[in-house]
Amino acid sequence: MRYESATEGIRVRVQPRYSLAESAPADGTFVFSYHVKLANEGQDAAQLLFRHLEIHDSAAGDSVIDGEGVIGQQPFLAPGGAHEYSSYCVLQAPVGYIEGYYTFVRPDGRQFRVEVPRFELSGPLVLPVSGRDVPDQEERSGPMH
Repeated sequence: MRYESATEGIRVRVQPRYSLAESAPADGTFVFSYHVKLANEGQDAAQLLFRHLEIHDSAAGDSVIDGEGVIGQQPFLAPGGAHEYSSYCVLQAPVGYIEGYYTFVRPDGRQFRVEVPRFELSGPLVLPVSGRDVPDQEERSGPMH
């Protein structure tokens, strides 16, 4: 599924994916990657300065990521320009979500926030293992009379 929103001419598209190869559900490790495309659909240039992402993990609770740019870059988006990057997060639960915002600046120095649409992280549901053998026919249906 793809999520998107636009704020002041900057469109944010996010496509999350569950990474089966990197995850270990039995150990409570669920890895999600996500691809982000930032596109300037407006008339004025803008540069990404900061990111603020709130990560909700159904098992571990919430965490916040604040930092300069994305993946070590502070891309400048001319009108019609775009920047793409990929990242990941590790959750302790098979479900969660990420939302937040980017702070951009215009050439005149005006800063503004661009919404990162809330995007769902959904992996396989894992049932707890009881450590007990599968019940035989009598245990499943009750005693025979």
